[in-house]
Amino acid sequence: MRAPRTLRFGYGTNGFANHRLPDALRVIADLGYEGVALTLDHDHLDPFAPDLPRRTAEVAALLDRLGLAVVIETGARYLLDPWRKHAPTLLDDDPALRLDFLSRAVRVGADLGAEAVSFWSGVTPPGVPDAWDRLVRGTVCIVDAAATAGVTLGFEPEPGMLVADIAGWRRLYADLGSPPGFGITLDIGHCRCLEPLPEPDCVTTVAEYLVNVQIDDMRRGVHEHLEFGTGEIDFPPILRALSEVGYRGLVAVELPRHSHAAPTVAAQSIEFLRAAAGDPSRAALLATVGEGKSREDAG
Repeated sequence: MRAPRTLRFGYGTNGFANHRLPDALRVIADLGYEGVALTLDHDHLDPFAPDLPRRTAEVAALLDRLGLAVVIETGARYLLDPWRKHAPTLLDDDPALRLDFLSRAVRVGADLGAEAVSFWSGVTPPGVPDAWDRLVRGTVCIVDAAATAGVTLGFEPEPGMLVADIAGWRRLYADLGSPPGFGITLDIGHCRCLEPLPEPDCVTTVAEYLVNVQIDDMRRGVHEHLEFGTGEIDFPPILRALSEVGYRGLVAVELPRHSHAAPTVAAQSIEFLRAAAGDPSRAALLATVGEGKSREDAG
């Protein structure tokens, strides 16, 4: 049995949407996080704005100064279409803009030295009979781009999307021909939401393919990212499983609807995770979190 590893916690910039990116990165580093899950978006390293190489180099330099590792996330809601969330996807009649975006994300990931670039399938549009074939064709393009750039991909099963669970990821991986560098992004909340296995078993069953972990609380059957201690997940066994399988990547907090209180939520989140990971000086936090939690006004 391999020796357990010390986990590295990160925080997602989609939970800092009201901060300038440099400010968000400094807060995340100051709180003690070791990495960041950087969602490319309008206000956070927009991949379609002018002078992308220079801006990417500036972010790379700041990450280096702050000692932050990085993964790239591509779940920006309205970056590509101001009317339709996440559109177009690889499943649309014309996926060209999504393919362009993902290709840009791969290049940014390469320039930042990202540990992974994460993406998902999208929701099947009404009346599309060949959604799976479209997904495979589009994903092949990104796999090829990532292989050329030397970038690892993490494909995320997302509730409600064509690839919603681990079984769907396995099918896609097989249909792609099991390409090297094509791993899985596992959201622990999603495991609670819909996977048939307990959350720690989800970790162990995909351990050899695991390249990126998102973490949040959630309830069974409800796809809502919750703060730690406000859902149904028991976190110590999950963190223990990640450590015992030798997972080397980031474990990044995924709270995209909490930007109104980002510094407070991020501070409480890392304290919770440290306690759940077995830090005895913080263990009492697990017994009290979720009871009478104070929050900044949501305005």
